[in-house]
Parts: sequence; structure tokens; C-alpha cells
Amino acid sequence: MNTEAASAAPFLQHCRAIVGEAHVLTDPEALAPYLTDWRGRFTGSALAVLRPANTEQVADLVKICVLHRVPIVPQGGRTGLVLGSVPDASGTAVVLSLARLNRIRQIDPANRTMLVDAGCILHDIQQAAEASHCLFPLSLAAEGSCSIGGNLSTNAGGTAVLRYGNARELCLGLEVVTAQGDIWHGLRGLRKDNTGYDLRDLFIGAEGTLGIITGAVLKLFPRPKASLTSLVALDSPADALTLLQLAQDSCGAALTGFELMSDHCLQLVAEQYPELPRPFQHASRWTVLMEVSSSESNEHAEALLENTLAGAFEDSATWDAVVASSLAQSQLLWAIREHIPLAQARQGKNIKHDISLPVSRIPEFIERTAAQLAHSFPGCQLVCFGHLGDGNLHFNVAAAPGQSEADLLASQDAVNALVYASVEADEGSISAEHGIGAMKRAALVQHKSPVELALMRSIKAALDPLNLMNPGKVL
Repeated sequence: MNTEAASAAPFLQHCRAIVGEAHVLTDPEALAPYLTDWRGRFTGSALAVLRPANTEQVADLVKICVLHRVPIVPQGGRTGLVLGSVPDASGTAVVLSLARLNRIRQIDPANRTMLVDAGCILHDIQQAAEASHCLFPLSLAAEGSCSIGGNLSTNAGGTAVLRYGNARELCLGLEVVTAQGDIWHGLRGLRKDNTGYDLRDLFIGAEGTLGIITGAVLKLFPRPKASLTSLVALDSPADALTLLQLAQDSCGAALTGFELMSDHCLQLVAEQYPELPRPFQHASRWTVLMEVSSSESNEHAEALLENTLAGAFEDSATWDAVVASSLAQSQLLWAIREHIPLAQARQGKNIKHDISLPVSRIPEFIERTAAQLAHSFPGCQLVCFGHLGDGNLHFNVAAAPGQSEADLLASQDAVNALVYASVEADEGSISAEHGIGAMKRAALVQHKSPVELALMRSIKAALDPLNLMNPGKVL
């Protein structure tokens, strides 16, 4: 046994005593799935993968890690996009997988809350809410594999933020294992609680750098009586903004989804997933996927949508639209939108930007920044889509025809610098819903004020003085 392995042996024996031999993974083949990020851009190394079964085991493992000064990388469904849940290359950290913490502990329909383990898969939570005649509205492309702990740790957004808010707005209480191995029992299903600092909000969006979320109380909502989906053809982002304003004026809170997609996005989906429908006979430069939900009736939803589209045709904001006439058709329209990132992954690596801007500035931002990219990186392809209703764009850059992935990625820093400078000019954010992770740490220093960074570092130092909680992420 080498010296390094010998020094790790007592630590690993302690871990095995807590979770059992089968749940301390050290074999390279068993470790492999936990070490590579979803995009396949980076593979780290780890001393072991630990798989606790409950909050108490998480707490005991953290105490052992503190004793041995072993860094901890909390991990959920491994669907993150900014290297936030994979270890670095040093091999000194353990991955703490929350996959076994997957119980839905309680549903309280009268209080409209659900108490869940952090490792619950988002789709399972949605299904459990539906079985109780309720709605949990967080919805995103990775919902079949992402976990609620990861969603909360990154303050995930998704397609329903316009109506229901980000993950932060959908959570009432948390259970957290601190960096010292203590358990904060904050699982209160209260909508009002002004008893000091809001600790919940510290841990939501912290990407596991302050503590480990092990449980959450989630908000549930009444299921809408009806939901209608429409795909609308447009000539420009400015027309999309006009349509959004018309829809908000006409529908109010009934407008639950408003997704913008460029023509290149739809072409990409058509190439990679030819089985999906192509609703328009003639291609449009831009498309909006719009969803209207009603708590009254299908007729009410139809009237709201018809009023919105009539206004858009009258204002020349659109020249064509299709409305789903069944749930199956609606699901197919949504499938087009949800397959954009999957189609990107099939096509090859690209430079991703998850940005947010004041909604009013998005049309000018797209036109200006696209022109700058075309000038500086001739032939590059812009894959622009996102949640226009809440100001979140996925402003991605793919290789020019004939350009290798290696050449594209070699220009990543320059592409990022251009895009982020344009974002800053419009008083936007370089991360809307994906987080910072390890990938955007350097950019955060450039685009956060010294005061903000100092406050963040003070919080980190106070809660995790040994810097064992997901080190190298965010700060």
C-alpha cells in the first residue's frame, strides 16, 4: 500500500462504519460516473464517493471529513452545467452523493406543501404533487434526472418562472447539514416567519459551498383547469417583446410560459430529432412558445389566448401561429423547446452563456451582440433561446461550418469576454439559473463589485472556516 492510500485508510474505515462497505466507492470503474460533468467537458478525481442514506449519516460523514480535513463535493443528479458538482483533479476530496436520500416524506394538501429529501428526482416530485391533485411548477429539461437538492442549490429557474418564480420562491423551509456536521432543522411550512436572518436564502443558490441541503418543504399550487400552448412565428426579438407585452396585458398571471427560440435552434432540433413536428410550412427567423393556463375553464384559456394572438396580428408582431388542440399536441410543441439543449449536445461542444437582462433590453442586446460575434468570430453560429418572460437567455455559440471543436473552445475566453461585456453594458447578470460553479469563478470576480465579493467571502468564512464545503466553487 502506498503512503497516500495508507493515510486515507483510517478515514475510509470511519466512512464505512457510518454508511456500510457498499456505499463507500473507491474502485475506479465505480467512481467514474460521479467524476465527469454532464457536458463531458471535465473529469475530476476523488478519494471516494460516499452514499449516505439519511440526514444523520450525512452529518456523521461531515464530522469525519472535518476531523480528517477532507473536502466534500455534494452531488445530486449530476446535471449541472458549470462544473459545480464534480471534484477537481487533485483527488483529495470525497463526492457526497445524495441519491439515496430520495423519500417524499409528507404531503400536506391543506397547507399546500410537500416535505421531501434532497435527493428526490424533480419528475417524481411533480408526479407526487399531481397524485395529490396539486401542482409543483418547477419544470426544466433535465427534470427526469435532476434532484431537488441540486435545483435549490443552484436556485434553478426553468420554464415557469414567469408565473411561479425560481426555486427560491418555491421553497418554504430547509434541512441543512452545516460545515461542522450539525443539523439545522428548518423544515417549517410557513409563508411568514420574521424571526431573524433568513437562513434559508443563504443556502439556496450557494451551490453547496456553505452546507449540504438534505431536505426541503416545497410550495404546492392548485392545478389549472386548462392549459393551452401556442407556437408563434416572428421576424425579430422586438416583435417577441411586443407579443410578450400583449400577452401580459391580456392574460395577467394566466401567462405561465413564454419561450423565445431562434430559427437556428429549430433547424438544429429538426436535424437531430427529425421525428419531432415542424409546425410551420415556412421557416421564421424567431419563434415564441407561449402557454396560457386558466383556473376557470378551457373556454377562458381559449379566450385569453385568442385575444393575445388577435392583438399580435393586428400589430403585425406575428404572421403565423399554431395552437395545440390536445394535450398530446401541446407536449409535442414543448418537446421542440426542450430538445434544443439535447440537440446541441448531439451536434457537439459549444460555448454556453446563461445570462439575464432587463426584459426591455433583450431585443437590442441580441442584435448588437450577435453582430459583434459575427465580426470577431466569422461564421460562428448563434444558438439563442430562453425564457424571455423573465429575462433569461441561453445565448450559446457553436462552431462555424468546418471549424473544429478544439478551435472553437480555444476561443472560449475571448467569446465569453465579448458576451459578458455586452451583458454588463445592459446591467445584466452572467448567470441566471445555472450558477457559478468552477467554470465562472474568474468571470464572477470581474463582474461582481468588490463590496459584493467581500460580503460573500465573509459569509463563506463564517459558515465554512475550513473551506471544506465544495471548495473551488463560486469563490
